[in-house]
Amino acid sequence: MKIRYSIKLITLFLAFIYHFNISAQEFIRVEPEKVGMSSERLQFLTNTIQEYVDNGELSGAVALVARRGQIAYFKSFGKSDIENDVLMQDNSIFRIASQTKAIVSVGAMILQEEGKLLITDPIGNYLPAYNETTVAVLKEEGKYEIEKANRPITIRDLLTHTSGIGYGSGIASDIWKEAKIQGWYFANRDEPIQSTVSRMASLPFEAQPGEKFVYGYNTDILGALIEVVSGEPLNTFLKTRILDPLGMNDTHFYLPKNKSDRLTVVYSSTKDGLLRAPDPGGMVGQGAYVNGPRRSFSGGAGYLSTAKDYAKFLQMMLCGGEFNGKRIISSKTVELMTVNHLGEVTFPWSKGTGFGLGFRILEDLGLRGTMGSKGEYGWGGAYHSTYWIDPEEDLVVTYFTQLRPAKGLDDHDKLRVLIYQSLVD
Repeated sequence: MKIRYSIKLITLFLAFIYHFNISAQEFIRVEPEKVGMSSERLQFLTNTIQEYVDNGELSGAVALVARRGQIAYFKSFGKSDIENDVLMQDNSIFRIASQTKAIVSVGAMILQEEGKLLITDPIGNYLPAYNETTVAVLKEEGKYEIEKANRPITIRDLLTHTSGIGYGSGIASDIWKEAKIQGWYFANRDEPIQSTVSRMASLPFEAQPGEKFVYGYNTDILGALIEVVSGEPLNTFLKTRILDPLGMNDTHFYLPKNKSDRLTVVYSSTKDGLLRAPDPGGMVGQGAYVNGPRRSFSGGAGYLSTAKDYAKFLQMMLCGGEFNGKRIISSKTVELMTVNHLGEVTFPWSKGTGFGLGFRILEDLGLRGTMGSKGEYGWGGAYHSTYWIDPEEDLVVTYFTQLRPAKGLDDHDKLRVLIYQSLVD
């Protein structure tokens, strides 16, 4: 009995030391074999991404895989600007769109940890325009009626995309179009996010709060709420509380002019091959991230970042809220964020999957039918970027490209297979 107890103590001690070490040090690139991955098998990943570039399906990409707190794979492919013959670099900067949502969600949880809000609070407590909201209800012959919401929208509804608020293309899209609030792109808006979010409150939403997963402006509203509660602009709050402590020095809402040459070009997949998207071009374009008004901080889709910067954020989550000696949130908050909160609500886009507080959550590996582990969580961005965290395998993945639309490209699926097949212990 004493021997068994001693072994348990030793195991717990070693686990503590291991997790302390990986959270207390900067990322270091190591040979894959040192973290249970195969260099030989990772070559399949390299060959496959390079093939997409060689075939003209991708202009370029950056892929980073970290395991056990170290970078096992970090490689850039192709070009960041085909026309000007600029090679993709490890520090190339990408528009990460909806990958912004995870960072903003953590920002809201920081405020809960400080006692400044509860995620069960109605958002109207902080944004009074949302005290009473409405819902568009579809009737016969394609007509709709506008009804009062049956309960207040909560912060948790925003975090789980169950508020009923979409991207303005739902049942009452005519009203949203007239209000000039549609789509996730905000960089060209010459008004602060508070103004846009306040105008949204008077428009009819797509579903009753808590009844349906509706992907939309939830995290933009959350960003505006963070500004009110913290008393700071969203960009300042997130920089001070998350980006700076993690050393995410290349993550910005709007790019400093001295970094503009590192911003990758957006291409579109067409029947004639890759075409350079227009500048600025809106949702399918280069965007106003360098020369725009710089007034609207979109919590739902506004950030630009690098593969390594974003991997630092993910490693912090994997390490229970701490990285590089800096604690951002508690391990219990990470635990709360990374379990399914949907209950009876169905996640619409893949089987075996739920949604937590800012992340898609894998609940049933067989139902989803692709490689991974139960408890894996992640998301992606509109410019064809993706990421995930696999706690069971102690794995972090970031994969950045700039392609919109992607026209059925299967690189994300192959990326997943080729990373997992490289694990050897």
